Amino acid sequence: MSLKTFSSRLFFNVLNRGVVASNKPLGARDAAARGYYNSGKLSDTGPGRATRVQVVDLRSDTVTKPGAAMRQAMAEAEVGDDVMGEDPTVNELQKIAAGMFGMEAALFVPSGTMSNLIAVMVHCWERGDEVIVGDLSHLHVYEQGGSAQLAGVHATTVTTLPDGTFDLEQLESKIRHGYPDPHYPRSRLVCVENTHNVQGGRVMPLHFLQQVRAMADKHGLSVHMDGARVMNAAVALGVSPSTILQHTHTVSVCLSKGLGAPVGTVLAGPQDFISRAVRCRKALGGGMRQAGILAAAGKLSLLEMVGRLEEDHRNAKTFAQALVDCDPPLFAVDMAAVETNILRFRLQEPTLSPSEFCARMAQVEEEEETALGQGIQVLMYPHFGNSVRAVWHLGVSSKDTQLAIQKMKFVASQFLKEKLRA
Repeated sequence: MSLKTFSSRLFFNVLNRGVVASNKPLGARDAAARGYYNSGKLSDTGPGRATRVQVVDLRSDTVTKPGAAMRQAMAEAEVGDDVMGEDPTVNELQKIAAGMFGMEAALFVPSGTMSNLIAVMVHCWERGDEVIVGDLSHLHVYEQGGSAQLAGVHATTVTTLPDGTFDLEQLESKIRHGYPDPHYPRSRLVCVENTHNVQGGRVMPLHFLQQVRAMADKHGLSVHMDGARVMNAAVALGVSPSTILQHTHTVSVCLSKGLGAPVGTVLAGPQDFISRAVRCRKALGGGMRQAGILAAAGKLSLLEMVGRLEEDHRNAKTFAQALVDCDPPLFAVDMAAVETNILRFRLQEPTLSPSEFCARMAQVEEEEETALGQGIQVLMYPHFGNSVRAVWHLGVSSKDTQLAIQKMKFVASQFLKEKLRA
């Protein structure tokens, strides 16, 4: 076997492997507010394990795996040295993305966290500059404070409202007007998130984005969108991505969530912004060489995977309605808030915590196989505010959604029986 053949097989074997299993208990409710990424896939289905188990993984849309067409595109990708600007597949991906997003240029980077950090570094180029972010934004909560840790940029927060927006008067009150007074940082950037992860995949209204941009322009600030799931927002609104992004200066769009690529994010904006972003990417270790293997998957994501996001939205709504219709009524769901592929729902029974509910959904015993004809393991995360988070993606079909509904009903009925016996 040649070294090339061995390397290719090893690469695709690694891609095909799942997440390393963990049998640690799910975190308590207070930890769930910020720590649901710590929960792992449960490998043990419980005592008296069922032999026939169907797994429905609703932990995140990051668990998607590339399909046959995407793997073939990766294997056949034309490559070059991207740090030298010579990878044709990367260059084509960047051109496609820039056109789709209505931006002058784009840059392929390894991750959304790096992409957002690069955006902050370029917009806030002086140490001590300030970025204004929502207090529940992914950039503020789940990216390790990289803006401060690595870029020397101070963050001030506005209160994230239930729909993922924030109050514009509060936003304006957070803008510093004293520069160059040496006591204060200098406001440079406003960050918005679309769709909003923590608030359950909420879509930012176009008029809100328009008002944020107008305020930023008034005070000489830039607007960056963490658009990890902006394609979900575009599908939900029935508009092009550029219709949304006309209200921002820059955007970060993830390719490895609902769009199904294994790796990568695209950062887009003006040409001079991207030129400076290339330098920041290199400094952060994000300059990849023959990255066309990954960019080929990203191209397929943008060109062929956007339309199917509607299916994820429909499946999320189907499951949400089943929660509403559940007897006994254990769950509280705001159906108007179920706009895309992320569902947050609350438990109304005080003796059933989100952590226990998720554990019950993931555990399979012989009694379940007898009742349902098979074991069904549904993976979800406990979230903050006595809630549970579930995310639909290309790995969860309408049939899988029905399996998850069966398991939810079984868990609810079993809980009620135990409560009545107590």
